[in-house]
Amino acid sequence: MDSNAMMSDNKKRESCYRFLAACFYEPQKDLFAEVNLFENLVNYLKDICPDAAVFADEMAAGIQAFTDEELNVEYARLFMGPFNLIAPPYGSVHMEEGARVMGESTMEVIDVYQKEGLARSDNFKDLPDHIVVELEFMSYLLFKEREALQKSDSETAGKYRDKQENFLENYLQPWIRPFCGKISAGTENAFYSALAKCVSAYVLSSCACSQRSTQQV
Repeated sequence: MDSNAMMSDNKKRESCYRFLAACFYEPQKDLFAEVNLFENLVNYLKDICPDAAVFADEMAAGIQAFTDEELNVEYARLFMGPFNLIAPPYGSVHMEEGARVMGESTMEVIDVYQKEGLARSDNFKDLPDHIVVELEFMSYLLFKEREALQKSDSETAGKYRDKQENFLENYLQPWIRPFCGKISAGTENAFYSALAKCVSAYVLSSCACSQRSTQQV
């Protein structure tokens, strides 16, 4: 794969991580429509992960069946509680004994962010291993790789590919399947059911994509 093709592929992958992260914020249908989120997500996934594109199409159709209020009620029920938290959106809950938050894996994730010079936004009040943060961090790593490729800096680009592979394999991929499984088992909402399938298919396929990109350089 030449550098231009790699940059195009990376931009699509970067955007898909960012779009999927947006779907795990409290839902706002008007905002999704304003940025053509689902149209862009479907188009990019058709090129880089067709299996996930099928579910992105279902997301786009499914969200139309609900009002913002209905979506927000289901969002709170799945991800916020306060009583029976159906699908905790935190890596440590799914990766560590006792299903505890702010565990050892969370501390490791914080260290990864800090080594990149990143700090949590004051506007984001949740935990560092929240699904939104980890998906957005993958988008950031892909952006940094593309930035290096634009400068013909293959050494730095390679380092960021390694960082993507490491983060996927050690911090995101291990819990994405059980997390998405809890969403699927705990909801009858067509949008969130399709989102669970889409993000699981995309993240799991990204591990293989990252490995192939490394081998091609």
